[in-house]
Amino acid sequence: MKRSNRLAWMSAIALAAIVLLSLFAAPNNTKISTGSTYNRASDGYGAWYAFMQQQGISIKRWQKPFSDIQSDNNPITFLQVSSAPRQTTLDSQEREWVEKGNTLVILGAGARVTEAQFSTMQKSPQGNIKIDTRRRYKKANSQQVDLGDRFGAVVWEENYKQGKVIFSTTPYLAANAYQDYLSNFKYLASLVNQKGNTVFVDEYIHGYKDADVRKKESEANLSSFFAKTPVFPILVQVGILLLALIWAQNRRFGKPVPLDTPVVDNSEAYIQALAGVLQKADTTDFVVDLVGKQEQLQLQKALGLGQIPLEREALINFWIQKTGASAAELDAVLKLQSRKQPISERELLSWLGKWRNIRGIYNL
Repeated sequence: MKRSNRLAWMSAIALAAIVLLSLFAAPNNTKISTGSTYNRASDGYGAWYAFMQQQGISIKRWQKPFSDIQSDNNPITFLQVSSAPRQTTLDSQEREWVEKGNTLVILGAGARVTEAQFSTMQKSPQGNIKIDTRRRYKKANSQQVDLGDRFGAVVWEENYKQGKVIFSTTPYLAANAYQDYLSNFKYLASLVNQKGNTVFVDEYIHGYKDADVRKKESEANLSSFFAKTPVFPILVQVGILLLALIWAQNRRFGKPVPLDTPVVDNSEAYIQALAGVLQKADTTDFVVDLVGKQEQLQLQKALGLGQIPLEREALINFWIQKTGASAAELDAVLKLQSRKQPISERELLSWLGKWRNIRGIYNL
């Protein structure tokens, strides 16, 4: 197997392993199971459901939409433990169902946080009830409050014609975490077990559905389930990435483009290297001598004097005759050139600047 193919397959296997680990090993942070009677964790209601069965109370799990519940001639108590605070107003369907004489119990109703202590013990006929929340409902009047304190109601009732709704600001009224507080279990039992009503616990809101409901909602097979969960788009993206890696063999699409090799100017590189060596050696006199001779020959060529170096006085005289300009600047550069002594870097730059001015007269 070629190296590129092997790398592509190794990448595919690694990505597949990451996806599988994320699905099966990652912690489940969802809150949908909070309040479910199938949940054995501290925020579940499995222990309370078992307690109700031991008491011989008729209680069933409801795994269908609320619209499918039929009261017929027997009144029903329907318990909902919300995984998130829900509003205290009913929709038209809930209101119509309650008004027929049914009871709706909602644990986890929305209410404002007050200055009350987080953990309190509330008095009730079943004993002291442990409440762990600062949320209180302040709009209920004293006749409606079943459990509360000076900060507001924790549990209260609202009548709707022949039926009623019982609200609780805490969804953990009888959760598994309160198994040591039997009075909490008894208190919730007294709320739902009234007038011999059949008690249903809503498991549909926690994701549990009967087979006919799953089939009706196109969730009878695994593919339809994944299609409705965030896992499906993740799998699609991973699949596209794997196909791209296999197809491209971990390379860019198209033919390889060779890099342009920069052309090296040997003369420039040599000059720069030599300049660096001369600067470190502090041999400015060598630079003045070498550059000065070349500048003088270029000037003589421009004046038509040939390639043989002339004496300083002779060159100055020809300069005056040809240009009519002052000889002071030319005399200065020629004198410095004839000193044969090291000069400072500032003097060297000044000397080169003067030669630049002289060349500018003849555009050398």
